Amino acid sequence: MKVVVTGANGFIGRNLVAHLKQQKEVEVYEITRETPVNDYAGILKNAAVIYHLGGVNRPVHPDDFHTGNTLLTADILGHIKSNTFPSKIIISSSAQAEQDNPYGKSKLAAEELAKSFAKDNIHEVVLYRLPGIFGKWCKPNYNSVVATFCYNVARNIPLEIRDPAYQLTLSYVDDVVSAFLSHLDKPVRQSSFSFEDISTKFTITLGALAETITSFKEGRESLRLPINGDTLRKYLYSTYLTYLPENEFSYPMKLNVDNRGSLFEWIKHNAMGQIFISSTHPGITRGNHFHHTKTEKFLVIKGEAIIRFRKIDDEEVIEYPVNGEQPQVVDIPPGYTHNITNTGSSELITLFWANEMFDQNRPDTYFLQV
Repeated sequence: MKVVVTGANGFIGRNLVAHLKQQKEVEVYEITRETPVNDYAGILKNAAVIYHLGGVNRPVHPDDFHTGNTLLTADILGHIKSNTFPSKIIISSSAQAEQDNPYGKSKLAAEELAKSFAKDNIHEVVLYRLPGIFGKWCKPNYNSVVATFCYNVARNIPLEIRDPAYQLTLSYVDDVVSAFLSHLDKPVRQSSFSFEDISTKFTITLGALAETITSFKEGRESLRLPINGDTLRKYLYSTYLTYLPENEFSYPMKLNVDNRGSLFEWIKHNAMGQIFISSTHPGITRGNHFHHTKTEKFLVIKGEAIIRFRKIDDEEVIEYPVNGEQPQVVDIPPGYTHNITNTGSSELITLFWANEMFDQNRPDTYFLQV
C-alpha cells in the first residue's frame, strides 16, 4: 500500500511516519518543505492513502497563511485528482477554522476546497479539526504551550502565565496518530467528505498545566511518583521526559549507609505507598519491628536470606528462606514482628514495598525482637 504524508517532518508528521514505518504492508512516501514542487505529482501518483498534514501556523507574513495552507491544499488535491483509482485523503485542519483570524480563515478555505474536491471526484476526504496537540518532538516556544512549559521547566526557565484560569483543550499525539491509522484498513467511500474527531480530548487550565509540569521536576527531589492513574497526567509526564537535556536523564538517590549496609528510597506515592532498596552485609539482620496497619512486601533480588515472623502475642517463629536465584515475594502482615537476615556469603540486595509512605508523625513502626 502506497501511503504519502505531507508535512512529514513536522510534529504530527514525524510521529505518524514513525508509526507507519512499523506497518509491514505500507510503503511510506514523504513530502516536506524541502521537497521540490515538481516532485509532488510523482510522489502522489496512485497513492492509496494521503495524509495531508503540511501547512504553516507561524509565518513571517500574514499572507503566507493563504499560501502555506489554502494554496498548498489546492496544489496537493490537484495532483491527486488524476489518480486512476480512488484514494483516501486525511486532512488535518484546526479548531481555529471557526475563528476570524488569518490562520483560521486559511484553514477554513482549505476545508471548502476539500469539500468541493470530494464532491466532484472519485476520492474520499476525511477532515479533522484538531485541538492543541502535544507529545514528543513538538517544537517549544512555537505553537504548543505544553512543549514550551516542558522545555522551560526542565531548564529552570520561569514560566510566563498571563491567565492561569484560561482553559485549554488538548489531545495527545499518539491518540491522533491512532485515529489517522484507523483509516488504513477502511474501504474508500467514493466522492465523500466527512468530519471526524479525536475521541480522546482533555481540558485543563493554564495554571493547572503549569503546576502539573512543574511537579514532575520537583518529583525527583521528593521521590513522589509522577503519575496517579489520570491519563492526561500520564501523557504529560511522558511528554515532559522528552524535553529533558540529554545529560540530565539520570538523577541521584540519597544513600543511607551504616554498619548493616545501605538503604535508599526510590519512589513514593500518597495512594500507593513507597519503594525502597537495601543492601545488607553477610550475617546482618534488619528489622525486628512490627506495624499495626502498615503492610510491606519483601523481594530478595540478589543473595540469600531468611525472613522470620512472630505474631506479637505468640512465641512461634515462622521462617521463609529466600534467594535471588528463585525470586519470591514475601508479604508482611500487620501484627507480626519480622526481620530479614543475610545468610549468604555475599551482599544481600532486597527490594521493599510499603503500602503507605513513612510519616514521621505516625510511623506505625514498633521495635520488638522476633
